Amino acid sequence: MYNSLIFELSKKGRVGYSLPNNGISGYKMASNLKRSSELDMPEVSELDVIRHYTNLSLKNFGVDQGFYPLGSCTMKYNPKINEELSKIGAFNSVHPLQSEDTLQGSMKVYYELEKALCALTGMKAFTFAPCAGAHGELTGLMIIKEYFNQRKENRTKIIVPVSAHGTNPASAAVCGFEVVVCECLEDGCVDTNKLRSLVDKDTAAIMLTNPSTLGIFEKDILEISEIMHSNGSLMYYDGANLNAVLGRLYTTSMGFDVMHINLHKTFSTPHGGGGPGSGPVGVRSGLEHLLPNPRVCFNGKKYYFTSSKKSIGQVSTFFGNFNVCLKAYCYILSLGKEHIKDVSSLAVLNANYVKESLKDSYKLPISNHCKHEVVFDGLIDKRATTLDVAKRLLDYGYHPPTIYFPLLFHEALMIEPTENESKETLDEFINAMEKIAKEDSELLQSAPHTTIVGRLDDVKAARFPVIKFKDIGKYE
Repeated sequence: MYNSLIFELSKKGRVGYSLPNNGISGYKMASNLKRSSELDMPEVSELDVIRHYTNLSLKNFGVDQGFYPLGSCTMKYNPKINEELSKIGAFNSVHPLQSEDTLQGSMKVYYELEKALCALTGMKAFTFAPCAGAHGELTGLMIIKEYFNQRKENRTKIIVPVSAHGTNPASAAVCGFEVVVCECLEDGCVDTNKLRSLVDKDTAAIMLTNPSTLGIFEKDILEISEIMHSNGSLMYYDGANLNAVLGRLYTTSMGFDVMHINLHKTFSTPHGGGGPGSGPVGVRSGLEHLLPNPRVCFNGKKYYFTSSKKSIGQVSTFFGNFNVCLKAYCYILSLGKEHIKDVSSLAVLNANYVKESLKDSYKLPISNHCKHEVVFDGLIDKRATTLDVAKRLLDYGYHPPTIYFPLLFHEALMIEPTENESKETLDEFINAMEKIAKEDSELLQSAPHTTIVGRLDDVKAARFPVIKFKDIGKYE
């Protein structure tokens, strides 16, 4: 029964609760509050519900269960001490509408975390209002747009390299900019000659992820910065891959003016399942007044909220996801300045170890020293697809890496081992990948074989989604 759908456990008239008679009679619900039709809901006992969802959760896979090498997303283990500290009642029970006098501890966390992120990136100030990475991108772009509006310049274009994160062009478009795509060279870096030809009086900024989604550091980053700044344009840094350079260089030293950080990738907060997230946005000196309202300040005695009339305004209700920021603050304090560099050192070491170990079995389109992740272009002999490899990895007990992204390679297989994983774990994963590379093509093409659900018809699922129990079997 534990493999059944919740609807299959349903018995007419069965309920999972009982309530005493409230003694109220003759009550009629207003007609506009009544449902027009009954909901198609299962009728089950409380015990059935608990057992069903508990057993269902055990069929899922998470980073606490095993290796999760999802490239570009930094699905890493998060120390449980940070989770425990975030549950302290004095933090967990506050409400944003309380008076400032009663929120001093929470406001101090925001203030001190801002100082820590400024120290790590070289930025002048941060806001914690954005609730996700893409929300941070949009906020950063709104700052860029307002920067030029206040200068009476109508700049309408954002340059996005083909190696960028997929959310970059989407965020630029949502913000009302025209997206201009810049090609990359064979080594994965931005083509600076092409970039020079694209920049004009309408160019507001370039959005760069460095290292890029290919795991390659932009060797010409200072030239790129010169090209943009000499045109009066700004540099936007997508900090999704910050763990590759954390503690090693300032973002401002590369010439960036605005950036966002994914706390839920780099700084020990859960990632996946739709949230929670946090995408704080930082700006260089001279742009602080544009940050969203409100901001936390300190006068030497008291923390207080302040607002700027030249700000872009509010971008979220209240002040972002405080609990996520608290975990990130705990993570930074637990590492300290002595060990913060270990994050980037180990991330780069692990990625290059995987790259060198698998390059004889999987096609390596860019052989350069990579940073936090490595991108292969499928099997060298091409007798099975990247999808087949990913499905077969399930039989070995691994969550598959990112596949078919970035779009530069037809059979892209992107692996990010993260800084947390041991050599023993990586060796086991590498061994599984090498075994798969030698297996019979028919075995790969029909994988997975040991999971609860076998190979699904992806095309049929996309064309004929079954979203109601009564529709099961309708499209057979």
